[in-house]
Amino acid sequence: MTTTYHRRSYRVEFDGGSGFRLAGIVDRPSIDPNDVVDGPLPDGVPTVVFSHCFTCSKDLKAITRISRRLAELGVAVLRFDMTGLGGSSGDFSRTSFSTNLADLSAAITFATDSLGPVGGLIGHSFGGAASLGVAAGIPHSGSNRLSEPMRSRIAAVVTIAAPSDTQHLATLLETMNPAIATEGIGEVSIGGRSWTIRKEMTADFRSHRLADSLNQIRCPVLAFHSPVDQTVSFDHALRIAGLIHDPDGMPACSIIALPRADHLFVNEPRDAIFVAETSAAFLRRYAQNVF
Repeated sequence: MTTTYHRRSYRVEFDGGSGFRLAGIVDRPSIDPNDVVDGPLPDGVPTVVFSHCFTCSKDLKAITRISRRLAELGVAVLRFDMTGLGGSSGDFSRTSFSTNLADLSAAITFATDSLGPVGGLIGHSFGGAASLGVAAGIPHSGSNRLSEPMRSRIAAVVTIAAPSDTQHLATLLETMNPAIATEGIGEVSIGGRSWTIRKEMTADFRSHRLADSLNQIRCPVLAFHSPVDQTVSFDHALRIAGLIHDPDGMPACSIIALPRADHLFVNEPRDAIFVAETSAAFLRRYAQNVF
């Protein structure tokens, strides 16, 4: 029988990988409804870090629902805003996949120091790519690069509608506005908002070879993906699963298809709860007691 916990949520701030202050929310389980929010976690509770999608934030409805439900099921979650997004400081137009990796590494360090050793990562869309990249040990610049001992504690990764590479986003952005490539900067509309994209960002996206690094992941991966996702096609999930193996060469990535779900879970918001409940079982199986 699964224990249902009381949820405690509170806001935090910490230094990101590029030196800017990042905003986060901790959703954590508590046995006693009167527990203080900064007390120790209950025994056996895994700690995970949740990365959001491109131009999104920690407050996206699906991310909020998943994180809160995970806390109720005994998983402590730090969800945070990447540099220049949501409540975090910095200039989004000067970020990149490299800065995403650095921010995620900084978030893992903060969560380890404030909650306990991070045993799992969760990422939605481009945040899923960042989670896979950190788990694979893709190098990046910055003082907040994750140490090898800390990376080795990552025992499970959950991706939601994640791409298998970063190059496709560079191509998409430059197709949306060719001025990015020809003039070095341009505006694109995403989610009803205008975003400034620089050529340096797309060049960084093209410089990474995520697919070539996936075979360096040494932990189980659970990939959720919709067969009708119009933003990141289902082929990406198949590619991720085909490239991740355990040290013995056996497949180490499981795919769960989410029929009829859209990229942001707007059409089927119930899928967010399904993702949370399935992920909780996966994380409790693999990411508990990581020391």
